[in-house]
Amino acid sequence: MKRLVVMASGNGSNLQAIIDACAEGRIPAVVTAVVSDNSDAFALRRADAAGIPAVHIGRRPGESRADYDARLADLVSGFDPDWVVLAGWMRLLTMNFLGWFPGMVVNLHPALPGELPGTHAIERAFDESRSGTRTSSGVMVHLVADEGVDDGPVLATAAVPILATDTVDDFETRMHTAEHALLVSVLHALCSQIHPITHGATA
Repeated sequence: MKRLVVMASGNGSNLQAIIDACAEGRIPAVVTAVVSDNSDAFALRRADAAGIPAVHIGRRPGESRADYDARLADLVSGFDPDWVVLAGWMRLLTMNFLGWFPGMVVNLHPALPGELPGTHAIERAFDESRSGTRTSSGVMVHLVADEGVDDGPVLATAAVPILATDTVDDFETRMHTAEHALLVSVLHALCSQIHPITHGATA
């Protein structure tokens, strides 16, 4: 069984999809810890409910990103992960973290490769659809190789149309459904060692 550490800053619906898939055997892995930079993250409550160690690690006043990431790496490495999964982690990671886990950090982003990097990608895609410049978006799962924003080697993608009748909530719901399915599928493949991507490899 592979060991996953999931990092999440907010609600944790993708975390819940991972927890459920592990419990049902759809991902041959165990979530050894859930880590959040936000003490109020509902993701921590999801972890508690599942009996998974839930750890808050906040940034200290005046602490640099690099120093925070070094502490974060020290914490995460203590859980001996095979894969570190960013499921709604809202901080950009420096090499002080990534250097500890080469080819092991997997990120989910609610847009297709090269599109809408950064935050609020779902809302931005919807706004573009209403201005007539976009008819679809999608989700991707990729490796985080360096400090670039949502641009690492791509593991898988899924397209999601934006319908003329959609509200932003309708579109967001379909995006989250696609996120859950794609992330579980990729983690199943990675943890089953049947995916062509290996640690340190590129697509």
